[in-house]
Amino acid sequence: MYNSSMNRRAFIESTVATGILTSLPMQTFAATHQISKVGVQLYTVRGALKQDFAGTLARVAGIGYKEVEFAGYFNHSPADVRAILDKNGLSAPSCHVSYDIVQNRWPEAIDAAHTIGQTYIICPSIDAKNRKSAEGWKRVTDLFNKAGEASKKAGIQFGYHNHWLEFVPDPNLSGKLPYDYLLDSTDPNLVKMEMDLGWAAVAGQDPLTYFQRNPGRFPLVHIKDFKTLPHLTAQQLATFDSKQLEENEMTEPGHGQIDWKRIFAKSDQAGIQHFFVEHDAPKDAFASLTASYQYLSALRF
Repeated sequence: MYNSSMNRRAFIESTVATGILTSLPMQTFAATHQISKVGVQLYTVRGALKQDFAGTLARVAGIGYKEVEFAGYFNHSPADVRAILDKNGLSAPSCHVSYDIVQNRWPEAIDAAHTIGQTYIICPSIDAKNRKSAEGWKRVTDLFNKAGEASKKAGIQFGYHNHWLEFVPDPNLSGKLPYDYLLDSTDPNLVKMEMDLGWAAVAGQDPLTYFQRNPGRFPLVHIKDFKTLPHLTAQQLATFDSKQLEENEMTEPGHGQIDWKRIFAKSDQAGIQHFFVEHDAPKDAFASLTASYQYLSALRF
């Protein structure tokens, strides 16, 4: 038998429940993400590392960092580095090595990475002589593909880290941005990108545009912020001296102009796995790292 009162009651209950759900704040149901392991590029504390390598790593771990990225080992062997990391509960998924090492001492770098436990080796800059001609840029991309192929066979991913010059149109590339050229001319499986989000912002670039065009290509990022951004033209950017900006405008994330929630909301699309804080010229390196850690560890996006 058809029971109209029961159906009516069920409808009312359903309607009331729907009304309650839709009246609640959207964030109640939105997925919330956070950085599970905040990392640091140790260039930030390079002076302290030179004076007390083991003690500096212990202080970094004491702040709360779990991952570090090296830019030199200050005469410590890979085995010694690994022992100090293990003692402090740290891991080093990545390191920076010079273009010269990529070109001339690549097997040695791969061996060191294996000992330390790294899965990424990043080249942070390109020799100036290779940026002066189309042939030079071709040599760069050929080397990067070759290095990436060799490291891939050894279980290590090669990558490249940008500054701002990669976003200046280059007449040797028919006016193309070098960053775009590197992305287009290297194998995406062999050459990943560690995007420095701070320098990209200085160059007026939107990381989200790159994430959308090259999904999964950015497994690592550098996080730095600026109290003010210079808004430079391409011509000004080409002759830009970063020293004043580093010393007076660079700041910790959350204290500057960059919208980190907007960027990190696209972490999955970008493929970001490792988030490294960096400050090139902090007044107090450990105070800077503490403020950065406190902000990033509490950030939800």
